Amino acid sequence: MPVPAPFEVAVNLRNNPRAMDDRYPLNTLLAPPPSQSAAPATTQQQQHPQPTPARWQRSLAAAVTRPAELLELLGLDAGLPALDGSALRDFPLRVPHSFVARMRFGDPRDPLFLQVWPASAEALDAPGFALDAVGDLAKLKPGGLIHKYQGRALVVATGACAVHCRYCFRRHFPYSDAIAARGAWRETLDQLAADTSVEEAILSGGDPLALSDDKLAAFAVGLEALPNIRRLRLHTRVPVVLPERVDDALCAWLTRSRLQKVVVLHINHPQEIDAEVGAALARLRATGATLLNQAVLLKGVNDSADTLVALSEKTFAHGVLPYYLHVLDRVQGAAHFDVDGTTASQLMRDISARLPGYLLPRLVREIAGAPAKTLLPW
Repeated sequence: MPVPAPFEVAVNLRNNPRAMDDRYPLNTLLAPPPSQSAAPATTQQQQHPQPTPARWQRSLAAAVTRPAELLELLGLDAGLPALDGSALRDFPLRVPHSFVARMRFGDPRDPLFLQVWPASAEALDAPGFALDAVGDLAKLKPGGLIHKYQGRALVVATGACAVHCRYCFRRHFPYSDAIAARGAWRETLDQLAADTSVEEAILSGGDPLALSDDKLAAFAVGLEALPNIRRLRLHTRVPVVLPERVDDALCAWLTRSRLQKVVVLHINHPQEIDAEVGAALARLRATGATLLNQAVLLKGVNDSADTLVALSEKTFAHGVLPYYLHVLDRVQGAAHFDVDGTTASQLMRDISARLPGYLLPRLVREIAGAPAKTLLPW
C-alpha cells in the first residue's frame, strides 16, 4: 500500500492543522522506510526518538480522506454528487476504515455512509442555519472553556476528531483560537479553580479521545487536585468509530481517577454497534464509568420508529443508557438532515408506546442563551 499524502492524513483542517496530539506529529506516521530516507537520523533524534504510535493512532492516520476512495471501497457510483474541492477543504472527509466496514456495500442510502458523505447539498443556502448554531462563541473563555450551564463547564480539549460527521454543530468552530490541551491545560485548570461553583468538567472538542492518554491523564490529575470538581464527563464518538482507542492505557487512567466518570457516547444508528464496539463499551464500563448515549435525529438516517427503538435496545444491551435525542442543531451545511418538529413529535409518541420509560431518550434542542437543554413537547 502506498504511503498516503500528508493532506490525506491531516487530522483536522478546520483552522488547526496540528489538531492531533503534537507528541505524534504527522511526519512520524508518514516516515518512509529507511531505504528511502534522505539522510540518517541526527544524534539528537537518536537520543530522543519519537514515541511509537499506538495502534489506534496508526488507524486514525490511515483513515479515508478522499471521496473517491470511499466510493471505491463501497462499490458506489464515482459520479455521486459531492461538495467541490474548495468547500470540502473547509470541512474535509474523514472516516476510519473500521466504520466504513460497517456500511452496506453498494448502498448510497446506507445510514452510516450518509453521516459522513460530503453531499453537494451542504453548499446550499438555508435560512435560519448559522455558523455558530448553539452560541458557543459568546460563552467561550480563555483556556478553551465554554461555561453555559450552572455547575458544569465544557472544555474544548482539541479540534481533532476521528470522524467528520457532516451535521457537526462545531464544523465551523475556530479551534485554533481555543484548544485547552495547549500549555499542559494550565489556563483551563486555573479557570476551573477560580470558579468554585463548577463541580463537573466536560471534555469535548473535537473529540477528547483524539488526544494521547498522557495528556488526558495529566488533565484528570489536575482536576483531582481541585476540591470543587466531583465529576469528569467525556463526550466522545471515538469508541464507536475507532473502538481500538479503548485500550489499556485509556482504561488505566480512567480507573485510577477518584472522580465520578461519565462517558457520553454519540451513536445514531444500531448498525454502528458491532462486536468490536461492544467489547470497547464493556472495557469502558469496567473502569467504573457510567455510559450514556446522545443521538441526533437525522433525516434519512434514523428518522423511523423502528430504528430508534432498535437503537435504544441495542445500546442498553451493551450497558449504555439512552440519554438525549437531539433535534438537529441548525448549523450551516446540515439543513438536508433536518427533521421537522411534527415528525419528531410523532416519532417520540411511537417509540414511547414500544419502550419502557428508562429506554426512552429525552427529545431536546440546544437553544443559544438558554440555561439548559430545552425539552421539546411531544
